[in-house]
Amino acid sequence: MTPVFTSWSQGAWAALDILLVAILIYQLLVMIRGTRAAPMLAGLAAVALAFYLAPTQKLTTLNWAVSWVLPYVVFALIVVFQVEIRHMLADLGRRLSFLGGSAAESDSYDDIVLAANLFSQHQTGALIVIERRIGLRTHIESGVPLDARLSYDLLATIFRPSAPLHDGAVIVQKDRIAAAACFLPLSMNPLLSTQLGTRHRAGIGITEETDAIAVIVSEETGAISLAVGGNIERDLTVEQLRERMGELLRLYVPVSTLPTPISTGAEILDTPALSTPRSIAPRADARIEGRTEGEP
Repeated sequence: MTPVFTSWSQGAWAALDILLVAILIYQLLVMIRGTRAAPMLAGLAAVALAFYLAPTQKLTTLNWAVSWVLPYVVFALIVVFQVEIRHMLADLGRRLSFLGGSAAESDSYDDIVLAANLFSQHQTGALIVIERRIGLRTHIESGVPLDARLSYDLLATIFRPSAPLHDGAVIVQKDRIAAAACFLPLSMNPLLSTQLGTRHRAGIGITEETDAIAVIVSEETGAISLAVGGNIERDLTVEQLRERMGELLRLYVPVSTLPTPISTGAEILDTPALSTPRSIAPRADARIEGRTEGEP
């Protein structure tokens, strides 16, 4: 019985070993799919093939080059894939931790949804970034610090087209607005639609580098979008935005009709820009590296 039990135990551990390796390979492929790391990985495979053929095929010169390069390959891989490695470790940390949200945080994030609805109806451009586990201190320091309680009225005031802080992103930490008019990195993903403007690319860019959530309202169409993990979900309704934020922030979202006090917001945003034709309204594009461009 003992040899049989030992054999079964060894087989179980071998199966577990294979399963873990398969999961790691799958997660790696999912992580690099659709990113700039995919062609880089193909090039890495070609280099690995050269490393393998050098000693076996008696390629003296190539073998000499490999012997000099091989000790530095690990460091080169860390430098080349530093962004992907950081994303993988951050995602692993999120999976190993359990996020919880309180009722107060849920009420605060409802203000974001109400403000997004207001901006959508008035076609006011807005970019709101919600910090999660990974800190956004670097980006907060690039803007104007506020450290103010998150509220619908404050968001409507900040993104008012004539306001001095409307040009940029608002960064939210829990139930407080940390800063406004913040600079964000632009996404360089070549697979993104060419119709996406600076504001959308900035929202996607910050979610590529961190686990933050970006709520984006288009100035041209008033469409509401949500960016997370380098992906963007476009043309969301107010209820869809609220449900997705509840899922991503793991907050309790009761089944109810979301109030939309547009009359109050209209008074806040009662400016000539919102009452004039769209063609002569002033622009409110996000301030990214001192440049602006059109968006849908």
